[in-house]
Amino acid sequence: MENSMSNIIIPRRNFLSNAAALGVGGAVQRLGLAGLSAAAGFGSSTALAQTANDYKALVIVFLFGGNDGNAMMMPYDQGAYDAYAAVRTVASGINVARPDAAQAVTSSGDGKQYFFHPNLGAFRDLFRIGKLAVQSNVGTLMEPLTRAQYIARSKMRPENLFSHSDQTAQWQSSTSRGDILSGWGGRIADRLTSVNGASVVPLSLSFSGSQMFGNGLTTSLLALPTNGNFGISGAPAANTTPSASQAARMAAISKINGLATDTGMTGAGANIFKRALDASALVAPITGSTTSAVRPIFTGVNSGIATQLYAVARMIEARQTLGHKRDIFFVSQGGYDTHSAQPTAHANLYAQLGAAMLAFYQATQQLGVADQVTSATLSDFGRTFKPASGAGTDHAWGNHQIVMGGAVQGGKVYGNFPTHALGSGDDSGNEGRWIPTTSVDQYGATLSKWFGASDSDLDYIFPNLNRFASRNVGFMG
Repeated sequence: MENSMSNIIIPRRNFLSNAAALGVGGAVQRLGLAGLSAAAGFGSSTALAQTANDYKALVIVFLFGGNDGNAMMMPYDQGAYDAYAAVRTVASGINVARPDAAQAVTSSGDGKQYFFHPNLGAFRDLFRIGKLAVQSNVGTLMEPLTRAQYIARSKMRPENLFSHSDQTAQWQSSTSRGDILSGWGGRIADRLTSVNGASVVPLSLSFSGSQMFGNGLTTSLLALPTNGNFGISGAPAANTTPSASQAARMAAISKINGLATDTGMTGAGANIFKRALDASALVAPITGSTTSAVRPIFTGVNSGIATQLYAVARMIEARQTLGHKRDIFFVSQGGYDTHSAQPTAHANLYAQLGAAMLAFYQATQQLGVADQVTSATLSDFGRTFKPASGAGTDHAWGNHQIVMGGAVQGGKVYGNFPTHALGSGDDSGNEGRWIPTTSVDQYGATLSKWFGASDSDLDYIFPNLNRFASRNVGFMG
Protein backbone atom coordinates (compact mmCIF):
# COMPACT_ATOMS: atom_id res chain seq x y z
CA MET A 1 0.00 0.00 0.00
CA GLU A 2 1.14 3.54 -0.71
CA ASN A 3 0.73 6.89 1.02
CA SER A 4 0.15 5.61 4.55
CA MET A 5 -3.19 3.90 3.96
CA SER A 6 -2.16 1.58 6.78
CA ASN A 7 -2.98 4.43 9.14
CA ILE A 8 -6.61 3.40 8.82
CA ILE A 9 -7.14 0.99 11.69
CA ILE A 10 -9.98 -0.80 13.37
CA PRO A 11 -10.87 0.30 16.91
CA ARG A 12 -7.90 -0.66 19.03
CA ARG A 13 -9.93 -2.33 21.76
CA ASN A 14 -11.43 -4.76 19.23
CA PHE A 15 -8.00 -5.36 17.71
CA LEU A 16 -6.51 -6.03 21.13
CA SER A 17 -9.14 -8.55 22.10
CA ASN A 18 -8.53 -10.40 18.85
CA ALA A 19 -4.76 -10.18 19.28
CA ALA A 20 -4.90 -11.44 22.83
CA ALA A 21 -6.80 -14.52 21.65
CA LEU A 22 -3.77 -15.34 19.51
CA GLY A 23 -1.33 -14.90 22.39
CA VAL A 24 0.22 -11.64 21.17
CA GLY A 25 -1.37 -9.31 23.71
CA GLY A 26 1.94 -8.88 25.53
CA ALA A 27 3.69 -7.72 22.39
CA VAL A 28 0.88 -5.29 21.70
CA GLN A 29 1.22 -3.88 25.21
CA ARG A 30 4.93 -3.30 24.64
CA LEU A 31 3.98 -1.30 21.57
CA GLY A 32 2.00 1.01 23.83
CA LEU A 33 -1.40 0.14 22.38
CA ALA A 34 -3.02 -1.52 25.37
CA GLY A 35 -4.99 0.15 28.12
CA LEU A 36 -4.88 3.54 26.45
CA SER A 37 -7.69 5.14 28.42
CA ALA A 38 -6.27 4.19 31.80
CA ALA A 39 -2.70 5.01 30.88
CA ALA A 40 -3.45 8.45 29.53
CA GLY A 41 -6.03 9.41 32.14
CA PHE A 42 -8.87 9.74 29.65
CA GLY A 43 -12.50 8.88 30.23
CA SER A 44 -14.57 6.62 28.05
CA SER A 45 -13.59 6.80 24.39
CA THR A 46 -16.98 5.53 23.25
CA ALA A 47 -18.19 7.58 20.31
CA LEU A 48 -21.58 9.12 20.93
CA ALA A 49 -24.32 8.83 18.32
CA GLN A 50 -24.16 12.45 17.27
CA THR A 51 -25.58 14.06 14.18
CA ALA A 52 -24.98 17.35 12.39
CA ASN A 53 -26.90 19.20 9.71
CA ASP A 54 -24.09 21.57 8.83
CA TYR A 55 -20.51 21.16 7.65
CA LYS A 56 -17.42 22.24 9.59
CA ALA A 57 -13.71 21.76 9.04
CA LEU A 58 -10.83 22.42 11.44
CA VAL A 59 -7.48 22.94 9.73
CA ILE A 60 -4.35 22.68 11.87
CA VAL A 61 -1.26 24.41 10.48
CA PHE A 62 1.77 23.14 12.40
CA LEU A 63 4.91 25.30 12.16
CA PHE A 64 7.68 22.79 12.86
CA GLY A 65 10.86 23.93 14.54
CA GLY A 66 9.42 26.51 16.93
CA ASN A 67 8.10 29.69 15.34
CA ASP A 68 9.36 32.93 16.91
CA GLY A 69 6.08 34.60 17.81
CA ASN A 70 8.09 37.56 19.09
CA ALA A 71 8.99 38.28 15.46
CA MET A 72 5.61 37.38 14.01
CA MET A 73 3.73 40.12 15.86
CA MET A 74 5.19 43.02 17.84
CA PRO A 75 3.75 45.88 19.93
CA TYR A 76 3.35 49.10 17.97
CA ASP A 77 2.61 51.58 20.79
CA GLN A 78 5.79 53.61 21.22
CA GLY A 79 6.56 52.76 24.84
CA ALA A 80 5.94 49.04 24.35
CA TYR A 81 8.00 48.99 21.15
CA ASP A 82 10.85 50.80 22.90
CA ALA A 83 10.92 48.02 25.51
CA TYR A 84 11.00 45.45 22.71
CA ALA A 85 13.82 47.24 20.87
CA ALA A 86 15.86 47.64 24.06
CA VAL A 87 16.36 43.85 24.08
CA ARG A 88 16.06 43.04 20.41
CA THR A 89 18.34 45.82 19.34
CA VAL A 90 19.25 46.70 15.78
CA ALA A 91 22.74 45.36 16.51
CA SER A 92 21.30 41.95 17.49
CA GLY A 93 20.35 41.34 13.88
CA ILE A 94 16.79 40.20 14.72
CA ASN A 95 15.12 43.53 15.39
CA VAL A 96 11.96 44.06 13.33
CA ALA A 97 11.71 47.77 12.60
CA ARG A 98 8.62 49.68 13.68
CA PRO A 99 6.76 50.54 10.46
CA ASP A 100 4.69 53.60 9.66
CA ALA A 101 1.27 53.93 11.26
CA ALA A 102 -0.51 52.61 8.17
CA GLN A 103 0.86 49.13 8.92
CA ALA A 104 -0.36 49.01 12.53
CA VAL A 105 -3.46 47.13 13.68
CA THR A 106 -5.58 47.91 16.71
CA SER A 107 -6.87 45.15 18.97
CA SER A 108 -10.59 45.56 19.52
CA GLY A 109 -10.20 44.23 23.05
CA ASP A 110 -7.97 46.78 24.76
CA GLY A 111 -7.27 49.30 22.01
CA LYS A 112 -3.56 48.51 21.98
CA GLN A 113 -1.72 48.59 18.69
CA TYR A 114 0.46 45.89 17.18
CA PHE A 115 2.13 45.14 13.86
CA PHE A 116 2.84 41.93 11.99
CA HIS A 117 6.11 40.97 10.34
CA PRO A 118 6.35 42.89 7.04
CA ASN A 119 5.96 39.66 5.04
CA LEU A 120 2.68 38.88 6.81
CA GLY A 121 0.64 41.63 5.24
CA ALA A 122 -2.04 39.00 4.58
CA PHE A 123 -2.43 38.50 8.33
CA ARG A 124 -2.67 42.26 8.85
CA ASP A 125 -5.42 42.59 6.27
CA LEU A 126 -7.42 39.61 7.56
CA PHE A 127 -7.05 40.93 11.12
CA ARG A 128 -8.48 44.28 10.05
CA ILE A 129 -11.59 42.74 8.51
CA GLY A 130 -12.19 40.57 11.57
CA LYS A 131 -11.32 37.20 10.02
CA LEU A 132 -8.09 36.60 11.95
CA ALA A 133 -7.30 36.67 15.66
CA VAL A 134 -4.13 36.19 17.69
CA GLN A 135 -4.05 34.06 20.82
CA SER A 136 -1.08 35.40 22.73
CA ASN A 137 1.30 33.49 24.97
CA VAL A 138 -0.25 30.03 24.69
CA GLY A 139 1.66 26.86 25.46
CA THR A 140 1.91 23.52 27.21
CA LEU A 141 0.77 23.60 30.84
CA MET A 142 -0.42 21.12 33.47
CA GLU A 143 -2.06 23.87 35.53
CA PRO A 144 -1.77 27.66 35.84
CA LEU A 145 1.80 28.60 36.76
CA THR A 146 3.50 31.80 37.89
CA ARG A 147 7.17 32.66 37.72
CA ALA A 148 7.56 32.17 41.48
CA GLN A 149 5.85 28.79 41.35
CA TYR A 150 7.94 27.72 38.39
CA ILE A 151 11.20 28.62 40.11
CA ALA A 152 10.12 27.03 43.41
CA ARG A 153 8.78 23.93 41.60
CA SER A 154 5.68 24.18 43.76
CA LYS A 155 3.28 23.39 40.90
CA MET A 156 3.26 20.79 38.16
CA ARG A 157 5.01 21.76 34.97
CA PRO A 158 5.41 20.00 31.63
CA GLU A 159 8.17 17.47 31.21
CA ASN A 160 11.16 18.16 28.97
CA LEU A 161 10.50 21.79 28.25
CA PHE A 162 12.42 23.31 25.32
CA SER A 163 12.82 19.89 23.62
CA HIS A 164 11.56 19.79 20.02
CA SER A 165 10.26 16.22 20.05
CA ASP A 166 8.68 16.39 23.50
CA GLN A 167 7.03 19.76 23.06
CA THR A 168 5.77 18.88 19.58
CA ALA A 169 4.18 15.76 21.05
CA GLN A 170 2.70 17.73 23.93
CA TRP A 171 1.23 20.38 21.63
CA GLN A 172 -0.33 17.67 19.47
CA SER A 173 -1.63 15.63 22.41
CA SER A 174 -2.29 18.20 25.18
CA THR A 175 -0.62 15.64 27.44
CA SER A 176 2.40 17.08 29.23
CA ARG A 177 3.43 14.24 31.52
CA GLY A 178 3.76 10.49 31.17
CA ASP A 179 3.13 8.38 28.10
CA ILE A 180 1.64 10.24 25.15
CA LEU A 181 -0.58 7.85 23.24
CA SER A 182 -3.08 9.93 21.27
CA GLY A 183 -3.63 13.41 19.89
CA TRP A 184 -6.38 15.85 20.73
CA GLY A 185 -7.51 15.92 17.12
CA GLY A 186 -7.87 12.16 17.22
CA ARG A 187 -9.84 12.32 20.45
CA ILE A 188 -12.21 14.81 18.81
CA ALA A 189 -12.65 12.21 16.08
CA ASP A 190 -13.30 9.51 18.70
CA ARG A 191 -16.32 11.45 19.90
CA LEU A 192 -17.61 12.94 16.65
CA THR A 193 -16.83 10.34 13.99
CA SER A 194 -20.46 9.15 13.98
CA VAL A 195 -21.45 12.53 12.53
CA ASN A 196 -19.98 11.33 9.22
CA GLY A 197 -22.25 8.30 9.16
CA ALA A 198 -21.01 5.30 7.22
CA SER A 199 -18.25 7.12 5.32
CA VAL A 200 -15.20 4.91 4.84
CA VAL A 201 -12.89 7.94 4.91
CA PRO A 202 -11.82 8.92 8.46
CA LEU A 203 -12.76 12.26 9.97
CA SER A 204 -9.09 13.04 10.67
CA LEU A 205 -6.91 13.60 7.58
CA SER A 206 -3.29 14.66 7.13
CA PHE A 207 -1.41 16.08 4.17
CA SER A 208 1.76 16.09 6.28
CA GLY A 209 2.33 12.38 6.76
CA SER A 210 1.41 10.39 9.82
CA GLN A 211 1.00 12.68 12.83
CA MET A 212 0.07 11.90 16.42
CA PHE A 213 -2.38 14.80 16.44
CA GLY A 214 -4.97 12.90 14.42
CA ASN A 215 -4.74 9.52 16.18
CA GLY A 216 -7.35 8.87 18.84
CA LEU A 217 -8.01 5.92 21.11
CA THR A 218 -10.54 4.31 18.77
CA THR A 219 -9.86 6.20 15.54
CA SER A 220 -6.83 7.01 13.44
CA LEU A 221 -5.96 9.57 10.82
CA LEU A 222 -5.55 8.89 7.13
CA ALA A 223 -2.39 10.34 5.60
CA LEU A 224 -2.98 11.51 2.03
CA PRO A 225 -0.82 12.70 -0.86
CA THR A 226 -1.30 16.26 -2.05
CA ASN A 227 -1.65 15.01 -5.62
CA GLY A 228 -1.23 11.91 -7.74
CA ASN A 229 -2.41 8.36 -7.22
CA PHE A 230 -3.63 7.08 -3.88
CA GLY A 231 -3.96 3.32 -3.81
CA ILE A 232 -2.22 0.05 -4.54
CA SER A 233 0.84 -0.05 -6.79
CA GLY A 234 -0.21 -1.34 -10.17
CA ALA A 235 -3.88 -0.52 -9.68
CA PRO A 236 -5.65 1.51 -12.37
CA ALA A 237 -5.51 5.25 -11.94
CA ALA A 238 -8.66 7.05 -10.88
CA ASN A 239 -11.26 7.65 -13.60
CA THR A 240 -9.58 5.22 -16.05
CA THR A 241 -10.57 1.87 -17.51
CA PRO A 242 -8.35 -0.89 -16.10
CA SER A 243 -6.26 -3.02 -18.40
CA ALA A 244 -6.80 -6.77 -18.42
CA SER A 245 -3.83 -7.30 -16.10
CA GLN A 246 -4.97 -4.56 -13.72
CA ALA A 247 -8.49 -6.00 -13.62
CA ALA A 248 -7.11 -9.47 -12.90
CA ARG A 249 -4.87 -8.10 -10.15
CA MET A 250 -7.73 -6.30 -8.42
CA ALA A 251 -9.99 -9.35 -8.71
CA ALA A 252 -7.30 -11.50 -7.09
CA ILE A 253 -6.86 -9.03 -4.26
CA SER A 254 -10.59 -8.95 -3.69
CA LYS A 255 -10.77 -12.75 -3.61
CA ILE A 256 -7.88 -13.07 -1.17
CA ASN A 257 -9.41 -10.42 1.03
CA GLY A 258 -12.71 -12.28 1.06
CA LEU A 259 -11.09 -15.52 2.22
CA ALA A 260 -10.02 -14.01 5.57
CA THR A 261 -13.24 -14.22 7.56
CA ASP A 262 -11.97 -15.32 10.97
CA THR A 263 -12.10 -13.01 13.97
CA GLY A 264 -8.38 -13.19 14.76
CA MET A 265 -5.35 -11.38 13.41
CA THR A 266 -6.02 -12.43 9.80
CA GLY A 267 -9.54 -11.13 9.90
CA ALA A 268 -8.45 -7.89 11.51
CA GLY A 269 -5.82 -7.42 8.81
CA ALA A 270 -8.34 -8.13 6.09
CA ASN A 271 -10.70 -5.57 7.57
CA ILE A 272 -7.94 -2.93 7.62
CA PHE A 273 -7.05 -3.75 4.04
CA LYS A 274 -10.66 -3.60 2.84
CA ARG A 275 -11.26 -0.25 4.52
CA ALA A 276 -8.09 1.10 2.95
CA LEU A 277 -9.24 -0.05 -0.48
CA ASP A 278 -12.67 1.49 0.01
CA ALA A 279 -11.14 4.77 1.17
CA SER A 280 -8.70 4.90 -1.73
CA ALA A 281 -11.51 4.35 -4.22
CA LEU A 282 -13.29 7.40 -2.85
CA VAL A 283 -10.27 9.66 -2.30
CA ALA A 284 -8.10 8.86 -5.33
CA PRO A 285 -10.30 10.73 -7.82
CA ILE A 286 -10.08 13.82 -5.58
CA THR A 287 -6.32 13.80 -4.95
CA GLY A 288 -5.64 12.80 -8.55
CA SER A 289 -7.83 15.50 -10.07
CA THR A 290 -6.14 18.33 -11.93
CA THR A 291 -9.20 20.58 -11.93
CA SER A 292 -10.93 22.47 -9.16
CA ALA A 293 -13.10 25.53 -8.86
CA VAL A 294 -10.51 27.04 -6.51
CA ARG A 295 -7.44 26.27 -8.60
CA PRO A 296 -7.20 29.83 -10.01
CA ILE A 297 -6.93 31.23 -6.47
CA PHE A 298 -3.73 29.24 -5.89
CA THR A 299 -2.17 30.15 -9.23
CA GLY A 300 1.35 31.39 -8.51
CA VAL A 301 1.11 30.33 -4.84
CA ASN A 302 3.41 27.33 -5.12
CA SER A 303 5.06 26.71 -1.74
CA GLY A 304 4.82 23.42 0.10
CA ILE A 305 2.32 24.79 2.59
CA ALA A 306 0.24 26.24 -0.25
CA THR A 307 0.19 22.84 -2.00
CA GLN A 308 -1.10 21.21 1.18
CA LEU A 309 -3.77 23.85 1.74
CA TYR A 310 -4.88 23.57 -1.87
CA ALA A 311 -5.29 19.82 -1.30
CA VAL A 312 -7.39 20.57 1.78
CA ALA A 313 -9.55 22.94 -0.26
CA ARG A 314 -10.13 20.20 -2.83
CA MET A 315 -11.22 17.76 -0.11
CA ILE A 316 -13.62 20.36 1.29
CA GLU A 317 -14.91 20.94 -2.23
CA ALA A 318 -15.66 17.18 -2.41
CA ARG A 319 -17.26 16.97 1.03
CA GLN A 320 -20.56 15.68 -0.35
CA THR A 321 -18.78 12.95 -2.28
CA LEU A 322 -17.02 11.91 0.92
CA GLY A 323 -20.27 12.04 2.87
CA HIS A 324 -18.64 14.18 5.55
CA LYS A 325 -20.22 16.69 7.90
CA ARG A 326 -16.98 17.15 9.86
CA ASP A 327 -13.32 17.12 8.81
CA ILE A 328 -10.08 17.72 10.67
CA PHE A 329 -7.05 18.42 8.47
CA PHE A 330 -3.37 18.58 9.43
CA VAL A 331 -0.85 20.48 7.30
CA SER A 332 2.59 21.80 8.14
CA GLN A 333 5.51 24.03 7.29
CA GLY A 334 9.04 23.36 8.53
CA GLY A 335 12.17 25.44 8.96
CA TYR A 336 11.38 27.43 12.10
CA ASP A 337 14.35 26.26 14.20
CA THR A 338 16.12 29.60 13.69
CA HIS A 339 19.24 29.52 15.87
CA SER A 340 20.94 31.77 13.33
CA ALA A 341 20.09 33.84 10.25
CA GLN A 342 16.54 34.19 11.51
CA PRO A 343 15.61 37.32 9.50
CA THR A 344 16.33 35.58 6.20
CA ALA A 345 14.49 32.42 7.22
CA HIS A 346 11.48 34.35 8.47
CA ALA A 347 11.30 36.50 5.39
CA ASN A 348 10.95 33.38 3.23
CA LEU A 349 8.75 31.34 5.54
CA TYR A 350 6.36 34.14 6.40
CA ALA A 351 5.94 35.18 2.78
CA GLN A 352 4.96 31.60 1.92
CA LEU A 353 2.73 31.17 4.97
CA GLY A 354 0.86 34.44 4.57
CA ALA A 355 0.20 33.92 0.86
CA ALA A 356 -0.91 30.31 1.38
CA MET A 357 -3.29 31.05 4.25
CA LEU A 358 -4.81 34.01 2.43
CA ALA A 359 -5.37 31.90 -0.69
CA PHE A 360 -6.94 29.18 1.44
CA TYR A 361 -9.31 31.64 3.11
CA GLN A 362 -10.28 33.00 -0.30
CA ALA A 363 -10.86 29.41 -1.47
CA THR A 364 -13.30 28.82 1.38
CA GLN A 365 -15.11 31.98 0.35
CA GLN A 366 -15.29 30.71 -3.24
CA LEU A 367 -16.73 27.41 -1.98
CA GLY A 368 -19.26 29.21 0.23
CA VAL A 369 -17.91 27.71 3.48
CA ALA A 370 -15.76 30.52 4.91
CA ASP A 371 -17.89 30.60 8.08
CA GLN A 372 -17.61 26.82 8.41
CA VAL A 373 -13.83 26.42 8.14
CA THR A 374 -11.39 27.52 10.84
CA SER A 375 -7.60 27.35 10.52
CA ALA A 376 -5.32 27.48 13.55
CA THR A 377 -1.55 27.39 13.94
CA LEU A 378 0.45 25.25 16.36
CA SER A 379 4.22 25.10 16.85
CA ASP A 380 6.75 23.27 19.04
CA PHE A 381 7.24 26.30 21.28
CA GLY A 382 8.16 29.98 21.10
CA ARG A 383 11.71 31.28 21.01
CA THR A 384 13.75 33.33 23.43
CA PHE A 385 13.11 37.03 23.43
CA LYS A 386 16.82 37.44 24.16
CA PRO A 387 18.77 37.21 20.89
CA ALA A 388 21.27 34.42 20.30
CA SER A 389 24.58 34.94 18.55
CA GLY A 390 24.43 34.84 14.79
CA ALA A 391 21.13 36.73 14.48
CA GLY A 392 19.06 33.89 15.89
CA THR A 393 17.06 32.74 18.91
CA ASP A 394 16.94 29.70 21.18
CA HIS A 395 14.15 27.36 22.27
CA ALA A 396 11.56 28.86 24.58
CA TRP A 397 7.99 28.17 25.74
CA GLY A 398 4.86 30.34 25.40
CA ASN A 399 4.05 31.54 21.91
CA HIS A 400 1.50 33.47 19.83
CA GLN A 401 -0.82 31.52 17.55
CA ILE A 402 -3.02 32.54 14.62
CA VAL A 403 -6.70 31.62 14.21
CA MET A 404 -8.36 32.38 10.86
CA GLY A 405 -11.83 31.93 9.42
CA GLY A 406 -15.26 33.42 8.96
CA ALA A 407 -16.48 32.26 12.38
CA VAL A 408 -13.45 33.72 14.19
CA GLN A 409 -14.05 36.72 16.43
CA GLY A 410 -11.14 38.45 14.77
CA GLY A 411 -9.47 41.81 14.96
CA LYS A 412 -8.40 41.09 18.52
CA VAL A 413 -5.38 39.86 20.47
CA TYR A 414 -6.59 37.38 23.09
CA GLY A 415 -4.94 36.44 26.37
CA ASN A 416 -2.18 38.20 28.25
CA PHE A 417 0.47 39.61 25.93
CA PRO A 418 3.86 39.24 27.69
CA THR A 419 5.86 42.15 29.03
CA HIS A 420 8.90 42.55 26.82
CA ALA A 421 11.48 42.57 29.59
CA LEU A 422 13.96 39.86 30.53
CA GLY A 423 13.40 38.48 34.01
CA SER A 424 9.88 39.92 34.20
CA GLY A 425 6.95 38.11 35.77
CA ASP A 426 6.26 36.51 32.39
CA ASP A 427 9.77 35.06 32.08
CA SER A 428 10.64 31.59 33.37
CA GLY A 429 14.25 32.75 33.75
CA ASN A 430 16.19 35.67 32.33
CA GLU A 431 16.14 35.03 28.59
CA GLY A 432 12.52 35.69 27.69
CA ARG A 433 11.10 32.18 27.75
CA TRP A 434 7.53 33.25 28.40
CA ILE A 435 5.50 31.19 30.87
CA PRO A 436 2.22 30.53 29.02
CA THR A 437 -0.85 32.29 30.39
CA THR A 438 -3.20 30.26 28.17
CA SER A 439 -2.88 26.48 27.96
CA VAL A 440 -3.00 24.25 24.89
CA ASP A 441 -6.07 22.70 26.56
CA GLN A 442 -7.92 26.03 26.57
CA TYR A 443 -6.83 26.89 23.04
CA GLY A 444 -7.85 23.48 21.71
CA ALA A 445 -11.08 23.37 23.70
CA THR A 446 -12.19 26.69 22.21
CA LEU A 447 -11.68 25.26 18.72
CA SER A 448 -13.27 21.93 19.66
CA LYS A 449 -16.39 23.56 21.11
CA TRP A 450 -16.94 25.46 17.88
CA PHE A 451 -16.36 22.22 15.95
CA GLY A 452 -19.22 20.54 17.78
CA ALA A 453 -17.76 18.93 20.90
CA SER A 454 -20.01 18.91 23.96
CA ASP A 455 -18.85 19.76 27.48
CA SER A 456 -18.52 16.07 28.30
CA ASP A 457 -16.55 15.58 25.07
CA LEU A 458 -14.18 18.36 26.15
CA ASP A 459 -13.48 16.58 29.44
CA TYR A 460 -12.50 13.49 27.45
CA ILE A 461 -10.47 15.36 24.84
CA PHE A 462 -8.65 17.61 27.35
CA PRO A 463 -8.39 15.85 30.74
CA ASN A 464 -6.54 18.81 32.32
CA LEU A 465 -9.05 21.41 31.17
CA ASN A 466 -10.83 21.71 34.51
CA ARG A 467 -7.61 22.90 36.13
CA PHE A 468 -8.00 26.20 34.28
CA ALA A 469 -10.49 28.93 35.08
CA SER A 470 -11.83 29.28 31.55
CA ARG A 471 -12.80 26.49 29.16
CA ASN A 472 -13.32 28.93 26.31
CA VAL A 473 -10.96 31.83 25.66
CA GLY A 474 -13.39 33.57 23.33
CA PHE A 475 -11.91 33.78 19.85
CA MET A 476 -14.66 31.67 18.22
CA GLY A 477 -18.18 32.87 17.58
